[in-house]
Amino acid sequence: MAAEGDCVFCQIVAGAFPAEFVHTDDRTVAFMDINPSARGHVLVVPRTHSTDLHDIDPEDLVACMRTAKAVASTAVDVLGADGVNILQNTGQAAGQAVFHFHIHVIPRYGGDGLRSILSPRPGDPQEIAAAAAAIRGD
Repeated sequence: MAAEGDCVFCQIVAGAFPAEFVHTDDRTVAFMDINPSARGHVLVVPRTHSTDLHDIDPEDLVACMRTAKAVASTAVDVLGADGVNILQNTGQAAGQAVFHFHIHVIPRYGGDGLRSILSPRPGDPQEIAAAAAAIRGD
C-alpha cells in the first residue's frame, strides 16, 4: 500500500497518527473528521495514496463510494440523521485541503443551521449549452 511520507491521511491509515475509525476494509478506511461540519462527519479514504479524483485508481474509487454509502446509511439509522451530504473536493480551488483523495460523509439534521453545500440558481442557457458542447468535445 503506497504511502506519501508526510501525508497526514497516509499516516492515519498506517496507524502513526490517531483517529476514531468507524470502518476498515482491504481498500478503504473511514474515520471521524476532527473538524466536523455536523455530528457524525466521517472521512472515507483509500488505503493507497492518491492525490485526488484525477489520480485515484478506479477500483479504489468504487471501494470508497461503497464505504461512503455504508457510512451514510449507518448515520441515518444510528445517529438519526435526516439526510446526508456526500462531498468530494478535488483541487485547492474546490476546497481540497489534504491532498489524499477523500470523501466527506456529512450527516444532516433538520434545522441544523448548515447552509446547503450547493446554492442552485438559474443558469444562462447559452453558457450551459456551450459548457456541455465543450465537455462532449463538439
